[in-house]
Amino acid sequence: MEGGFEGRYQRRLRACGYTTYALSARGLGDLSAYLLEVHGVRPAHLGKKTIAQEAAVGLVYFVEPLAGYQLETLPPRSKGLVLWMIEGFVLSRQEQQFLLGLTQANPRLKVVLEVGGDRYFRWEPLAAALAAA
Repeated sequence: MEGGFEGRYQRRLRACGYTTYALSARGLGDLSAYLLEVHGVRPAHLGKKTIAQEAAVGLVYFVEPLAGYQLETLPPRSKGLVLWMIEGFVLSRQEQQFLLGLTQANPRLKVVLEVGGDRYFRWEPLAAALAAA
């Protein structure tokens, strides 16, 4: 199944009634647009170009907001949504503060941000980590 401390914690979250969604913080771009607004993406063109159409680099596909859509489609008895973001060290301090404000504005949304590469496992609230930095 899922090994390590992270996997055990995710199983415990699901057992407590939370829905988890894992994603990487690398390459997200604008967090507010990605998590809360409908936004356009261009998939990799893989050497293929569109000819005589809108753009030579490919069409823009519009995607639902990740957090907004996940929160709307939660099961009725779910306690909330946990966004589990790996590689959180690539996020700036301002982006981390945005995530903190987002969880404070929406109590059904929780964020786990993996930022360290320690050999041991420890938890720290994001507000405490931002205050210490």
